[in-house]
Amino acid sequence: MIPECCSYREGQAVVMSQPWLYPTILLCIYGFFCSHRPLEPFLTPFLMGPDKNLTETEVVNEIYPFWTYSYLVLLFPVFLATDYLCYKPVLIVQAASLIVTYALLVKAKTVPAMQLLEFFFGLATATEVAYYSYIYSVVEPSHYQRVTGLCRSVTLLGSAIGSLTGQILVSVAQLPLFYLSVITLVSSCLAFVAPWFLPMPGKSLFFHNSEANSQDEAALEPMNCSQLVEKSKDQGSKSQAHADERTTLKDRTSHSGFLEVFKMLWTDFLQCYSSSTLLAWSVWWALSTCGYFQVVNYAQALWEKILPSNDFEIYNGYVETISTLLGAFAAFVVSFAKVPWEVWGELALCSFSVVIAVCVYLMDTIRNIWVCYTSYVVFRASYMLLITIATFQIAANLSMKRYALVFGVNTFIALLLQTLLTLIVVDSAGLGLDIFLQFLIYASYFAAVAGIFFIAGLCKLIKSRRSSELADRGQNKSIKVSTEEDATVSKDIQDIPKA
Repeated sequence: MIPECCSYREGQAVVMSQPWLYPTILLCIYGFFCSHRPLEPFLTPFLMGPDKNLTETEVVNEIYPFWTYSYLVLLFPVFLATDYLCYKPVLIVQAASLIVTYALLVKAKTVPAMQLLEFFFGLATATEVAYYSYIYSVVEPSHYQRVTGLCRSVTLLGSAIGSLTGQILVSVAQLPLFYLSVITLVSSCLAFVAPWFLPMPGKSLFFHNSEANSQDEAALEPMNCSQLVEKSKDQGSKSQAHADERTTLKDRTSHSGFLEVFKMLWTDFLQCYSSSTLLAWSVWWALSTCGYFQVVNYAQALWEKILPSNDFEIYNGYVETISTLLGAFAAFVVSFAKVPWEVWGELALCSFSVVIAVCVYLMDTIRNIWVCYTSYVVFRASYMLLITIATFQIAANLSMKRYALVFGVNTFIALLLQTLLTLIVVDSAGLGLDIFLQFLIYASYFAAVAGIFFIAGLCKLIKSRRSSELADRGQNKSIKVSTEEDATVSKDIQDIPKA
């Protein structure tokens, strides 16, 4: 017979699932059209072609670095604005920034105008923190893995369809690249509509805490029975973490000042990163995202160097489509996979980092366009697989209200590293290296990342074995003591005079 509390919980889950479905569908629609960019695989040929007539040095060393700098500068203010405005307005700003970006791409031709374009694109990418923060503000922690895989798969699907559309229009219809920029602008305008219909979340991390806290308590009141069921399934530690967080939020004022917010940020930062599992995934996130951004940003420049688009037919769109679809498939499959990542995490990070390093090295040294294309496909699919795992692993080790903080910190560290790498390696104010030397450095960078996690995995294995040996010794000692005690008791019984 099913207990009444279980049947109540199942009935409530059916009722509560409907409010999550509506914003999730809207977010997927928004993510699809935001990532549907037919021009993206041909951006470098478009800028260096007859439409814009920019040189390789201007594109690679003067224009592209502005995106990295803008992203870094805007990320932290956007993070605070995301929390203060409760996500939805920031999503609208992101959609508007994409419209400005592609409107400038259609009209602008000078280097300063292109640098302004990169600034607005940096604003659009900085506001991505609102996209994933919104997801976790309307979904229960038990649904994090599945919703993460779904939303990421839809955005990757939009990117793949956009790349395929662009390649077909270029190769089959012989459409000039200018019209791809117009289609990309139209997709951004369609994406601008969706966030207006999203409901405003009632939860905020640092600002407007009293309102959010009261809503949390109201939502928790009818869940007493289900909490008992969760505790019976070994969820006591998570329930205690949520209780501690609610106690902390109660102590905060309704309208926190910025100084208090910074103190809260620091306190929560220390608490979040005290988890060794979360720290390992976050370190990989920051290091690999830095290298991933560099490779993706400058891959087209490498392809253009190996096979100039003015002299040969290029297949950048097909490559982006295949790599994105593989990444989307990996993100979708891993959302259902049951793997003990706490055991295999470091080994997986090390192994895939080696694969990524080899792919980038082959892109740089072989200098055959087909080898380059194939290596890029494997590189992107591997990264998308691991970043999806890292996303829900971080979410699973955090309460819902701290996800935006950790996501923002990880991305900020990645961008800080990327900025240093760009300043030293790419920017004309630094070394301004040739594109082949750049990719050699990126391959070495990923090899270093693999080395870091190999050492981390080795240390974890040694520590685990030592703990196992100590446990065995303790168990043997306990058995020995128990045997001696049993022998003593038996001797005492034998010494008792018989009646």
